[in-house]
Amino acid sequence: MLRRTMLGGGAFAIAAAPALLRAQEPLKMRLSLDTSATHTRTMQMTAFAQELEKVASGKIKVEVFHSAQLFRDRDVGKALRQGGAEMAVPGPWNLTGIEANLDITQMPSFYGRSAAEVYRVIDGDVGKQLNAMLEKKLGIHVIGKWLDLGAAHTFSTSKPLNGPDDLKGLKIRTSGGAGQMIRVRFFEGVPNFTAWPDVPLALSQGTFDALFTTNESVKSAKLWDSGVKFSLQDYQFFAQYIPMASEAFWKKLGPDLQKVVTELWAAKIDGWRKEMAESQAESLEVMKKAGIKVVAPDAATLDATRRKLLGTQDAVVKDLKLDPALVEKANAAFGIAGKS
Repeated sequence: MLRRTMLGGGAFAIAAAPALLRAQEPLKMRLSLDTSATHTRTMQMTAFAQELEKVASGKIKVEVFHSAQLFRDRDVGKALRQGGAEMAVPGPWNLTGIEANLDITQMPSFYGRSAAEVYRVIDGDVGKQLNAMLEKKLGIHVIGKWLDLGAAHTFSTSKPLNGPDDLKGLKIRTSGGAGQMIRVRFFEGVPNFTAWPDVPLALSQGTFDALFTTNESVKSAKLWDSGVKFSLQDYQFFAQYIPMASEAFWKKLGPDLQKVVTELWAAKIDGWRKEMAESQAESLEVMKKAGIKVVAPDAATLDATRRKLLGTQDAVVKDLKLDPALVEKANAAFGIAGKS
């Protein structure tokens, strides 16, 4: 009997060993991005992944998939919910079909705004409410402050851009969301949606003849090779990305590793924003050297255009189905009284 007991105990230890080894394996985190390897967002998130593995003492193993190797940003919300990825950093314009209020940055009051002005809204109560709405509807956890892409301007292939009136008649590519479509129509353009990975080919084939995007994105994709020749630095909107982890993965991390991820993001976000601002400025010079003709409207022109846009704000808020209370908070942060 003793011999049988000893053998039985040995068998239990052998059976338990694989389970113990599995428990010691790091948690795998697939981080999905649709920007290229040379885009600043991709480089920042790659550095984040490498540092996270270190500060988590090897308990998290991160694999970064760029260039839509896993998912395009427009599809990544569903992927997080269904377990296709553990983390992503999509722009809110890709998620407006899930939470309409994420289109708030396309309101006329956001036109021509600086980064500091946008931070007053998105880093404040408005941003916190948007995060909570998204977490509830999508089943994700927002890790921290939004990551910057930067000011989105207008670029064209054949028509010189010297002022806002020159957008009239252009077929303009947007990155998604009803708000950008409405913005294009305000300038009497024809809206188009094309996913970012498809933009270079679509441009070269004449699918559209203009687009809203950032200097950094033009540089990283070398869009001058696809036909871009002109840029109006008109600050159509300030683009940011939302850092999201799937709720299932977030729960697996547990309180200690959740704290590690949250604190690392908080420690890095201001530096990343500064880096992106510098990259946008550098990209502007690269574009000019590549032959793109750049026109920058003065502050008076941007302010006058915003005033015209504000005349449509109530209708835009209604069309976008934005929460009126959230709109009032955003306007208050800009120093605009009332709903518009």
